[in-house]
Amino acid sequence: MSTRLPTVDGQNQSIDDILRHNGKSSLERRREKRKRLPEWFRTSLPTGDSQKKFNDTKSNVHEHGLHTVCEEARCPNVHDCWARGTATFMIAGEVCTRGCRFCAVGTIKKPPELNPLEPAELAEAIEKMNISHAVITVVNRDDLPDGGAEHYRKCLLEVNSRTPEVGLELLCSDLEGNLDALESLLEDLPIKVFAHNVECVPRLDSQVRDPRASFEQSLTILTHAKKLRPDLKIKSSIMVGLGEKDEEIVDAMKLLRDAGVDMITLGQYLQPSDKHLSIDRFPEPKQFAEWDKIARDLGFKAVASGPLVRSSYRAGLLFEEAEGAEPVVTRESTGSAVSYLNPTKNL
Repeated sequence: MSTRLPTVDGQNQSIDDILRHNGKSSLERRREKRKRLPEWFRTSLPTGDSQKKFNDTKSNVHEHGLHTVCEEARCPNVHDCWARGTATFMIAGEVCTRGCRFCAVGTIKKPPELNPLEPAELAEAIEKMNISHAVITVVNRDDLPDGGAEHYRKCLLEVNSRTPEVGLELLCSDLEGNLDALESLLEDLPIKVFAHNVECVPRLDSQVRDPRASFEQSLTILTHAKKLRPDLKIKSSIMVGLGEKDEEIVDAMKLLRDAGVDMITLGQYLQPSDKHLSIDRFPEPKQFAEWDKIARDLGFKAVASGPLVRSSYRAGLLFEEAEGAEPVVTRESTGSAVSYLNPTKNL
């Protein structure tokens, strides 16, 4: 079985262009133009009890040969999240049926069959890690009639059966807009958060996401999830640095809030490889702090905005914030998320 990464097609080059670049390929030229990370891309490590919790979690992961998105995606917040009892797992395979241009996950038209043992294996991994909040994320399975909804449900039910004390968050695909599949998935599902990422502002859909995905379709899934399960916290995420304008971010946040989204994260897009979309810009921390303020003014119940923020950043604490606890950005801040609520960090 072969896999491929979604790539950005090079533009046609004239003879003059080729000579000017000494015969270098478009990939080589993109590599040379790749932007360096700004100096504010840094975060502090946990200390004291948090450091001990991280070490314990890491030991469990390696001792039992477990796999998490946190390590495999080299998330910059792995120390922070593991130290606070949160980890992220990806189910339904290692390859995706979509070819989004920002994503490092391999794509294939017909993935392998679903692993019937995965629900039990996932539950065992979460039990052994001894965590308090688990984010279950999925690959798109457009090859399946229900988009994988039944399998996702089996995995979550098994985890809850074995470790009912663990808070569960589902970071779901758009199920190709199949609202019946969404309804069967969410019926009495023992989760606390339903998340689905719109990824970018609507104007950039065709440049960033697979043609089968769109902001409108994602918004429909989020809206319907809120109607089906008003007891759940609904969450979404936006990447910046893809070519959007500041005001487009604000407009996208308004659309999400109007759809009933309770929790939002905003983070910097980082190019997985030279074959993926190039980074358009690096907004400064103060701009992320401004978006944080706007999101709170719009009525979001929990917000994490910052260059190093990812969609599952401090997921357990973010849920607690949505339930009325202290904002994540003021709780032992490591600098990944920034806010005027905590002006001493990176502003």
